[in-house]
Amino acid sequence: MTIMHAKIGDQVKFSKTVGESDVYMFAGLTGDLSQNHVDEEFMSKSIFGHRIAHGALLIGFMSTASTRMIEISLGKGIDSTPVSLGYDGIRFLKPVFLNDTITVTYTIESVDEAKRRSLSNIEVTNQRGELCAVGKHHIKWTRNEAAADVAA
Repeated sequence: MTIMHAKIGDQVKFSKTVGESDVYMFAGLTGDLSQNHVDEEFMSKSIFGHRIAHGALLIGFMSTASTRMIEISLGKGIDSTPVSLGYDGIRFLKPVFLNDTITVTYTIESVDEAKRRSLSNIEVTNQRGELCAVGKHHIKWTRNEAAADVAA
């Protein structure tokens, strides 16, 4: 077993068409019923022309990509439990409209085995290849108690 099977350059992608139901369920779950997300008539008069997906929903899709990266390590056998330490530098560069198909690209940027941490770069693009959002994700590969007992 090893701490992690994450190497610099490892990458996963996750694609999804952002549907109206995604936006409405997210709005209902979070209570964020901003007109930007749920009122087409209101947004038709805006610079965007249409409703836009919640930024926090995009962060949720970023989390999906990180989970897929973690699943790869878990599948190879690791003696740790990976947990998110958070996201940095999240920026929304272009709106994601309902019915856009987004692709989240999650790439391991650095690995510090001594500190049991990894840092990943995240990019969200739409079906036209436009960069819509970016961010960084930190993971701590926490030591499992069972592994600690064996090492002692």
